[in-house]
Amino acid sequence: MNISSIKIIKSCISLGIMVTRNQRLDAETLTLVADEFGYSVEFVGTDLEKAIQGEKDFEKDLKPRSPVVTIMGHVDHGKTSLLDYIRKTNIIAGECGGITQHVGAYNVKFKKGNSITFLDTPGHEAFTSMRARGTKITDIVVIVIATDDDVMPQTKEAISHAQLAGVPIIFALNKIDKINSNPDKIRRQLSDMNFLLEEWGGKYQSQEISAKLGKGIDKLLEKIFLEAEILNLKANPNKPAVGTVIEAFLDKGRGYCWTILIQGGTLKLGDYVVAGTFHGKVKVILDEIGNNLKKVLPSKPVKILVLNGAPNSGERFKVFKNEKEAKQLASRMSKLKKEQNIRSKKTITLEEIGRRIAIGDFKELKLIIKGDMYGSVEAITDSLEKLSTDTRIINIIYKNIGLITESDVLLAKASNAIIVGFNVKCTLKAKIIANKNNLEIRLYNIIYDIINDFKKALYGMNIKVKKVTVIGNAEIINFFKRKQIGTIAGCLIINGKIIRNSKIRLIRDGVVIYTGELNSLKRFQDDVKEVNKGYECGIIIKDYNDFKIGDIIECYI
Repeated sequence: MNISSIKIIKSCISLGIMVTRNQRLDAETLTLVADEFGYSVEFVGTDLEKAIQGEKDFEKDLKPRSPVVTIMGHVDHGKTSLLDYIRKTNIIAGECGGITQHVGAYNVKFKKGNSITFLDTPGHEAFTSMRARGTKITDIVVIVIATDDDVMPQTKEAISHAQLAGVPIIFALNKIDKINSNPDKIRRQLSDMNFLLEEWGGKYQSQEISAKLGKGIDKLLEKIFLEAEILNLKANPNKPAVGTVIEAFLDKGRGYCWTILIQGGTLKLGDYVVAGTFHGKVKVILDEIGNNLKKVLPSKPVKILVLNGAPNSGERFKVFKNEKEAKQLASRMSKLKKEQNIRSKKTITLEEIGRRIAIGDFKELKLIIKGDMYGSVEAITDSLEKLSTDTRIINIIYKNIGLITESDVLLAKASNAIIVGFNVKCTLKAKIIANKNNLEIRLYNIIYDIINDFKKALYGMNIKVKKVTVIGNAEIINFFKRKQIGTIAGCLIINGKIIRNSKIRLIRDGVVIYTGELNSLKRFQDDVKEVNKGYECGIIIKDYNDFKIGDIIECYI
């Protein structure tokens, strides 16, 4: 713009943003500053996304394609058993502990000549990221729920991911062959979550099935085809292939192997493929059984062998006419990725909301709420929802009790939400993912503080940020009762250090049970000022005696 950095810094300060000369600015600030000096800003997207989105298909080139259906639900509710029956194979036998630990992609052909591509996503909580990936590339989601169980937290998460992806949901009520099966109980629990099934006068399709005996599966498939017919799914097969990488790994005997889903065009042997920063020539195309193929049409999942590397799961890929073009684009993507890592995306925070309101750029705040008890979570939810106005909406996309886990952080990342924790802690993995993605996790132990902070944020007022620094953690390995002193907790310092007279929190099963102060800290018979990691010590907490083995004492500033 040929304007001195001093003028730009002054402009930023006038907008309430304190910057230095060498600081990298986020997209919103760049736009505002440029506008101050009469310039407009144009942002360059990734070349690959531009190339994929830039190609518009004409109606005459579009042909019907198979639906892509994702099977989701809680662990051990029968997702893979359902696919087993449909495919007449035994997938479970090859899985560790009988639990699906990867996203499987299968194309199943039926006697009438039509086919469905199934994505089998893991149902275990640790694999939420894979479930989230499944919904992004699917047309229809089938949520499998066991009728001898309840609508579990992982099932609720799966439903949340499907809703965020904006795809139709069909509920498969499994295990109706069991003696204690109760489908109406599941229908009632779903209706309590505002998911009213068709047989109860709602809009969501459902089908009672037994994946073990094959009961009701034909009717479930009919409902999938009916939903696909309504969606009128089409793709253009007469162009270079585009699609999504489902999984990528290094096969010792073959090299880099990508499991991909073709979403448009036709993939052929010898094509040059680019996905993220990686590229290569397609040497081999295999179906899920291992048969060699020469070409693949849309909605088909295949494995391909390429030379260059393994892209991230969920990465978009595209076929290019020659290797030179593919290499150039991969090189540009690599440089752009480095720049993006430095200039990381500004995620939503309470302070950011206040700033956006001030410049008139705020519509909806998405929240994930985790608490120690359902009553607390409901009270927080009701209080926050009352703060919504016509122009400033609070949308609680997920709420539950227990620790803040990596699945919560991944859901927050997918939906650009803030996580609010009440009297709960955050797992180490969840903290690492949140820090890596600049996601905000706000922990509270007073409900009024939550309401006040969000009220201030919604009205663009400054929020006081109280930062808690954890100095160390001690695990209670034994405890001893003394009449005159009280209960002494025998502890092992598991990280950091414990300091005498410091503030502490007692954590049991991830929930904060008590907040107070250390009264005494001993090593053997001696009073000490601090005890470091790896050493044992005796701790007395002021006005508290109810210890259990396995409790964690967290020392903080």
